[in-house]
Amino acid sequence: MKIRCLLVDDEPLAITLLEKHLRQLDFFEIAGSCNNAVRALEILSTQQIDLLFLDIKMPKISGLDLLKTVRNPPKTIITTAHREYALDGYDLDIVDYLLKPITFDRFFKSIERYLRNSNQTIAAVLPSSEAQFIYIKSGTRYLKLNIDDILYAESLKDYVKLYTTEKEIIAKYKISDLDDELTNRGFLRIHRSFIVNLKNITAFTASDIEIGTVEIPIGASYKEYVFKTLNASK
Repeated sequence: MKIRCLLVDDEPLAITLLEKHLRQLDFFEIAGSCNNAVRALEILSTQQIDLLFLDIKMPKISGLDLLKTVRNPPKTIITTAHREYALDGYDLDIVDYLLKPITFDRFFKSIERYLRNSNQTIAAVLPSSEAQFIYIKSGTRYLKLNIDDILYAESLKDYVKLYTTEKEIIAKYKISDLDDELTNRGFLRIHRSFIVNLKNITAFTASDIEIGTVEIPIGASYKEYVFKTLNASK
């Protein structure tokens, strides 16, 4: 099922930009949009909304007052030009606080934060036909990679280097987040700096795993779990 979003902002251009960003993510659905809190209350009382994008400065009722009014508000991402209300927003348990103008890069980080807070990953909400892919940020682009093409990944501090059947990709991604993304999808963390695709392991020893001609070390704290997993997959 797609994640249903409601966009509330009295600036038409702000609504248009959010719609543009959301349409790039086919696992989200725009359930509706409106330019005031009163209409938003009506929609929230009659429809299932999973994620609310909410402006603060609006006529009659502010976005923050709207959140205080709704008994069980959906997960909310504040979208505003006013940074001074950030603390008030986080006191209301919002997912994130986005300052306008909202770039897709910053918007996508909010989406990732929403999914983590909901105990989901991007892979978990993709349609089944898309489930064999992962989206990785490389530079200013988000690359769609077939997970079967990923041989292994190496941590480079705040980046990861993905070795695929066709090329090598460096992406701004923590290896712990990549590990979460690939959990239960045929990948194994064998070292604090390495994740491997089980399908591409050609041999292993007590100290390393081989993928083709490449030898990847097994971390001491990972050995027991690694060998247990490998023996179970024989």
